[in-house]
Amino acid sequence: MVSAVSLLLLALAAAPASAVDARTAVEAFVSRLTHVSLADMTVTESFVLYDRDGRSEQASGERRLFVKIPRRERVEETLEGRRVVSILLDGRLWVRRSDGGVYEAPAVDAQRARADLLTSFRHTAADLLEVWRSLGIRDDVVHDERAGGRLVTVIGARPGDRASPAVWLDPEYGVIRLVWREKLPAREGVVDLALSDHRRVVSDFFYPFRRELFLDGRLLTRVTIRDVAVNTNLPDDLFDPAALRRIQ
Repeated sequence: MVSAVSLLLLALAAAPASAVDARTAVEAFVSRLTHVSLADMTVTESFVLYDRDGRSEQASGERRLFVKIPRRERVEETLEGRRVVSILLDGRLWVRRSDGGVYEAPAVDAQRARADLLTSFRHTAADLLEVWRSLGIRDDVVHDERAGGRLVTVIGARPGDRASPAVWLDPEYGVIRLVWREKLPAREGVVDLALSDHRRVVSDFFYPFRRELFLDGRLLTRVTIRDVAVNTNLPDDLFDPAALRRIQ
């Protein structure tokens, strides 16, 4: 949700304070995408799930993500022979389990499923800052830091702080790291999503071809992108929740 990752998260010990505030930094990035023509996107990826210690592979699978700008997404995931399909439409999430049952998921799951928030595409600075604030990220705490040899803006955490909710924003690539706190059954954990290997897919729009998700420093999931196709005119019925019940 990446050592290239070690380099990506590398920071200078004495990072300077940011010369701009959070809104200015986000507006500068979002403005770079205003001329990009992107109507839809299809992403094919492989993923690996790790055990509790984050060292041994536990399971692996494949996933296809279909995104139709601005608010439609479909995910087809196969894990050890079990296929699950989900559709996110205007902030609501429907899921078809491997046994054929279909249900609407809670709002919190729908928020987690929003892949478009990783790309920052077709969102205003206010949109992004609002979502990040909902994750506990403070937009009044900002500094500049180097990651992977690139100067990025860190919103929500001070230099050296790796536990506070924060977003790391590269002025060209967009989000390269997102940290938030998640309520677990017995405690609260720190979730860290590292995004790397950003590649240009159309004009000035870059997509992360590698994602790693950590919980309290332990690796949970590693995702590798195999292919990205854009502007293929995805059909509308691909995003119809009612169609989930008709899947054979």
